[in-house]
Amino acid sequence: MSSILTRAFRLRRPAAFYRRLLQASFASFLAVGSAAQATAQTAAEPIPQITITGQASVSATADMAVVTARVVTAGKTAPDALSGNSAAMTAVIDKIKASGIAGKDIQTSGFSINPRYTPSQNWTDGAPRIIGYDVSNGVTVKIRDLDTLGAILDTVVASGANQIGGIQFQVSDPEDKLNEARKQAVANARERAMLYAEAAGAELGPILLISETGFGAPRPVAMRMERAMAADAVPIEAGEMALQASVTITWELEED
Repeated sequence: MSSILTRAFRLRRPAAFYRRLLQASFASFLAVGSAAQATAQTAAEPIPQITITGQASVSATADMAVVTARVVTAGKTAPDALSGNSAAMTAVIDKIKASGIAGKDIQTSGFSINPRYTPSQNWTDGAPRIIGYDVSNGVTVKIRDLDTLGAILDTVVASGANQIGGIQFQVSDPEDKLNEARKQAVANARERAMLYAEAAGAELGPILLISETGFGAPRPVAMRMERAMAADAVPIEAGEMALQASVTITWELEED
């Protein structure tokens, strides 16, 4: 009799064990599913935030100038024009170096050879005809002592340059001034963000993103060639220039 009961118990026990195991697994599945659903709902909720761009400008005195001068030479043939241009350009560069400009601050720029054609009203067979060539060669010069700028312009023109594209005033070491402008741009962005947040009944939370959206570079000052050629001594006023910084910041908004 006891052996029969023992066999019956052994047959029923595994079934009950697996039934309990299945029930526990199902309960765990429901718990995990509920947690995942709650997490998905939380992730789907947008985070209130505000994005503001701040700007600032700091004045700095220019202490350097960049000048681009060119020699344009005409000739009946390309070799003739090139030869004349090379001689004139060499004279210009020699004079620039004699003015005290270091070789590292002199750079050739914009060399070109272009044909010249007969005017359209003179076309006899319906096609243009080459009547000569123009050779253009330029030199870009960094002038680190602005007190010599006017004299160097006079020298460049007198030595053969017949085009000056412009004068660009610069600050030789602008990083300190730019950093000051960047700090002011951040302060400007925060001040405006706080204003908007207060108006909306909220407070600024932690910063989510900061990105520099640009900084201002000095603009070139154009100079007409006729004025330079006519002046006995070219008057130069470098003045001050504005170094600008711009930054975009995103904050999380918190309920007030």
